[in-house]
Amino acid sequence: MTEHFRRTLIARASQPYRAAGFFAWNFAKGKLKGDPAFFGLLAHGLIPDAKRLMDLGCGQGLLASWLLEARTLYESGNWPAQWPAAPKIESIWGLELMSKDVERARAALGTRAEFALGDICRTDFCTSDVVVILDVLHYISYEAQEDVLRRIRASLPAGGTFITRIGDSAGGLPFHYSNWVDRAVFFLRGHRVNRIYCRTLEDWLGIISRNGFTVMQLPMHRGTPFCNIMLIAKAI
Repeated sequence: MTEHFRRTLIARASQPYRAAGFFAWNFAKGKLKGDPAFFGLLAHGLIPDAKRLMDLGCGQGLLASWLLEARTLYESGNWPAQWPAAPKIESIWGLELMSKDVERARAALGTRAEFALGDICRTDFCTSDVVVILDVLHYISYEAQEDVLRRIRASLPAGGTFITRIGDSAGGLPFHYSNWVDRAVFFLRGHRVNRIYCRTLEDWLGIISRNGFTVMQLPMHRGTPFCNIMLIAKAI
């Protein structure tokens, strides 16, 4: 991947957020540049082609913008030769708890994706081929985590893909640092942060497996001092 391609994709995916205001645009640029998950999802081909992708806790819809612009670049021939094809997603549905983020997502992406206001613990999930939930599960109780995972599995067909990024609570100082930064960003976006419900990597693998998935893991903190791991699960 060349630096020119990197800058191009970040610029294209953040550009729509100009319509959502100065904060939304600058947050998009900073997040897409600094979070290795976005390039990691593409470089490793973690998201397959799908009729519908559901993004739970979608924030201002950055993943949707990222995937849409990545596909556009791929189809134009501007794509790293060593990477798998950018996923072709027919529709993207995002669910977000914060009304301001939903407003920003809708202002930026219009009809290119659909965004709903709701709580992942209470809102019905739509039938999907791929479900993504990044850096959210540890903000809900252990019981709610189990329920959300059951409902995610119910929304997917056999062979469907579920992707989540988690922190390993046995990860020492990098885990505690990533938690501190995550909570700070969460607070700045208007969320109230009370208790968080973290697990060890072994526990995360166990809870996802027993709710109907096979799981593989992939470190996703390259270039950062954090301790984040992407879990890629397939519905059994």
